[in-house]
Formats: sequence, C-alpha cells, structure tokens
Amino acid sequence: MRVVLQRVTRGSVTVDGQIVGAVERGFVALVGVTHDDTPAQAEFLARKTANLRVFDDADGKMNLSALEVGGGVLVISQFTLYADARRGRRPGFTDAAQPDVAAPLVAQYAVCLRSEGIERVEQGIFGAMMAVEIHNDGPVTILLDTAEMM
Repeated sequence: MRVVLQRVTRGSVTVDGQIVGAVERGFVALVGVTHDDTPAQAEFLARKTANLRVFDDADGKMNLSALEVGGGVLVISQFTLYADARRGRRPGFTDAAQPDVAAPLVAQYAVCLRSEGIERVEQGIFGAMMAVEIHNDGPVTILLDTAEMM
C-alpha cells in the first residue's frame, strides 16, 4: 500500500457537485492499493499516519502528530499511485489492485485511523470521479509505502 500524505490547512472532496468529505487542519491521504496488500498493512499505515510528527510545536518545529494537534484525515482512494510510466507516453495500471481488493483496504485504513484516535476521518467515494481540493500547509508532503517500510 502507498499513502501520500499532504499536510493541509483544509481539504475537501466533491462528487457530482456535492461535498462528500472535508477536514480542516490535518491530512489529505491519497491511498493506493496493489494486489498483495493486506489489512495489516492498512493498520500499519493508519498508525504511522496518526503518529507521524509533522505538525509544528510552539517553537515552530515539526514535532507534533495529527493526534496531538486534533487533526483530521480526508481519505481519498487513488489507484494512479501504482501507475507505471517507465515506457511510452501512457501509464499502465496493472500494479493497482482491482476494486474488490482495493475498496475494502481503503475503508480499513479509514477505520484504523479512527481506532488510532483520529476523531475526524472523512472519505471520498471509491471509484467516483472526485474533485479534491487541497490547501497544502508548508507544503509538507510525505510518501508512506509498505514495500519500503515493513
């Protein structure tokens, strides 16, 4: 699994002209799933997301976690995180998991964020065409990839 975390002052997702999820201070989490990913990886990434110390403390140092600042997380499924653009001009997506595998793992990641103590967890709609608004804070963007971390 891959998660691109963008620290935000606010973020929202709109489907068919309606806002379906929004957070203020916290993260927009773009989540990609590949074929052999597991619920344990979703849990690991949720724990890492909740506890990653990338929010400023009183001294302006990135020393606090989303949990410590009361940050929310907007979870957006994004199969394009597994794009293969090594050849040609059109990326391939064969490394991205099919929806029957990916959707439950994206949902599991959101459930695990809540169980880690993140009070506001919002989600986009899996498989929908989504307009995601991201007000990047910093900007701070972190890539978490279980292939490199577990």
